[in-house]
Amino acid sequence: MIDMSIKNKFRTLFSVEDEEYYEEYQPYQTEEPLTRSEKHDKNDKIDKKNVVSLKSVQTQIKVVLSEPRSYDETQDIADHIVNRRSVVINLQRVDYEQAKRIVDFLSGTVYAVSGDMQKLGPHTFLCTPDNVEVTGNITQMVGDDEWN
Repeated sequence: MIDMSIKNKFRTLFSVEDEEYYEEYQPYQTEEPLTRSEKHDKNDKIDKKNVVSLKSVQTQIKVVLSEPRSYDETQDIADHIVNRRSVVINLQRVDYEQAKRIVDFLSGTVYAVSGDMQKLGPHTFLCTPDNVEVTGNITQMVGDDEWN
């Protein structure tokens, strides 16, 4: 008998009694309808932590204009292409042989960075790295080339 009373005391001490829990019901309170701008502001406050600014994702793209006077300046032009900048090259100030060497060197540079090289005019070329897409083409008139 004593065992039973001790067991009962432990049960009452450590067990949860059957209590009824009541949750107080509050009717849904209707708010005044929000205007479109207020809804937008409310949503912005909630979602700002999940928004990524496109300004931080975009990189600034530069186009370099170059008018070399000798073949020695070709390495500087190639450095711009390797650094992912587009370069417009005007070869009017160099003779035909140096212009040919410049174009050959830059063709290799453009190929190395998987870029593209296009002739824009008789003495003008556009060299672009792989992150720049050029669409369209420029037709050249026959007999317009001074070097031929």
